[in-house]
Amino acid sequence: MTDHESLHRRAHWLIETELAAYAAARPNSEKLAPLSRRHFPGGVPLHWMLDWETPFPLSIVSAQGATIEDADGNRYIDFCLGDSGALFGHSPPAIAQAIADQAQRGLTAMLPSVDVAPVGELLFERFGLPFWQVTATASDANRGVIRWARAITGRPKILVFDGGYHGQVDDTFVSLRDGQTVTRESLVGQVQDTALHAVCVPFNDLGAVEAALASGDVALILTEPALTNTAMVLPEPGFLDGLFALARRHGALLCLDETHTISTALGGHTGSARLKPDFFVLGKPVAGGLPAAVYGFTAEVEAAMQAVLDAKPAGYSGIGTTLSGNLLAMAAIRACLGHVMTEAAYAHMLGLAERLAEGLEILIATRNLPWSVARLGARVELIFWPRPLRDGAEARRAIDHVLERAIHLFLLNRGVLLTPFHNMMLISPMTSEHDVQTLIHRMGDAFDAITDDSMVAP
Repeated sequence: MTDHESLHRRAHWLIETELAAYAAARPNSEKLAPLSRRHFPGGVPLHWMLDWETPFPLSIVSAQGATIEDADGNRYIDFCLGDSGALFGHSPPAIAQAIADQAQRGLTAMLPSVDVAPVGELLFERFGLPFWQVTATASDANRGVIRWARAITGRPKILVFDGGYHGQVDDTFVSLRDGQTVTRESLVGQVQDTALHAVCVPFNDLGAVEAALASGDVALILTEPALTNTAMVLPEPGFLDGLFALARRHGALLCLDETHTISTALGGHTGSARLKPDFFVLGKPVAGGLPAAVYGFTAEVEAAMQAVLDAKPAGYSGIGTTLSGNLLAMAAIRACLGHVMTEAAYAHMLGLAERLAEGLEILIATRNLPWSVARLGARVELIFWPRPLRDGAEARRAIDHVLERAIHLFLLNRGVLLTPFHNMMLISPMTSEHDVQTLIHRMGDAFDAITDDSMVAP
């Protein structure tokens, strides 16, 4: 087994080598960078696009199926897929056609389109909840759910899990430090102490959940079925069932945010495990990558929501924007649910993801590395930890930014794209067997470059 110090020494060497190779192969992207920096900090429209940690941003000219092409004509097999925004592939034909057709008939009108009724039927059929609302992002959906839960229950707090992520929602930006809920230190411009109205507990710890709920002031438990925005943490057997039971016992509502865990199966983790949440959130994949999200809820919640509206004074509720549920978004959602997010698509995705996970496990075993692989349906992750992670604290310890960067740059220079943070790989309906075998082969080369004295050059 290679020791940690040796791995890091080789990884640092590899990073320097790969950064030089990156720059040499992308002169057009390099020329575009200073032009973009004139008006965009870092040369990107959103600062997260700098998380790839390349010498200059990779400028792309097309994304089709499971392939991206950059400004220099380099092509990449895409296993990032927009961090699940393009989970079902880039520009699926049915969605692209629906968007093109609707664009000729109007983009937004602050009125319902003829797609509303069929979209409602598709959502009910797919996820089992009878009532829905549409927003522009999952962040908006989660904010709406939190407001509704507090209004319905009359309670001020929400419960989230350490290491979880629910978009750009102030209430959820808390962490667990020395047993205490604290506002995340990384936030910019934060003035409210988010820990005043949120409680954070370890994932997979029902005892901690029950202790937090015992105070009687928690309106909502908001969680992903698995932690996905860190080194991936899967739910232990019985955890989610226990979570539902505790919520019912203590009068708290429960929301499953499946923006990432929709990778699990058709219907997401909710459908595959036959769970019955009070609220359900699905963001970026639901419209094929077009900005849109949905949240669903039970008939009981809908009745309570209506009672809140009937009792409140006239005026803005603080929920929703004028672009929520616009004509273009509804057309894209209808096409995605009806023609793209299908049984056949998931059968393809899950089969290839299983083969990818098995291939990575073989690479790890044959090199005697203290790493493991986690899989949640079409989502596969390489984890720098020898066994399944239990909670957010373990996930933080498992993240190794040096090894991640070395592997990601190595793969990028060989035409394979992973997410820039941790080691998440997504399989789409448009991903091929050859794509997966290429990733496994290149990943093996990356492992060898880090663990062997013979370095592999691009």
